[in-house]
Amino acid sequence: MEPCQRPAGTPPEVRERAVRFEHEHEYSSQWKAICSIAEKSDLNHETLRQWVRQAERDSGRRLGLTTDERQRMHDLERDVKELRRANEILKTASAFFARELDPRPPR
Repeated sequence: MEPCQRPAGTPPEVRERAVRFEHEHEYSSQWKAICSIAEKSDLNHETLRQWVRQAERDSGRRLGLTTDERQRMHDLERDVKELRRANEILKTASAFFARELDPRPPR
C-alpha cells in the first residue's frame, strides 16, 4: 500500500484527524503519540506512521515527494509505459508495411 493511500473502509476524516497530532506534546515521543492515537482510532500504528510522514512531506516539514508529486510521477510513469507500447506497435507496423511495399521480390 502506498503511504498516501488509506486502508479500505477508513473514512478520509479519520485520517485527517489522526495526523493532526493536536496532543503530541502530551507524549514523550512522536512514536508514543502515534501508537496511542492508532489504538484509540482503531488503526494499525504503521499505517498511521506512514500517514504522518506523508503529511509532514506535504507540509514541507520533511524531505520527499508530496502526495501531488507522487501522483504526478505515477501518472507520468503510466504515460511513458503506454507511449513505449504504442511506439513498439508503430515500429512493428512500419516494418510490416515496408516489407509489403518493397518492390523487390522476396528471396
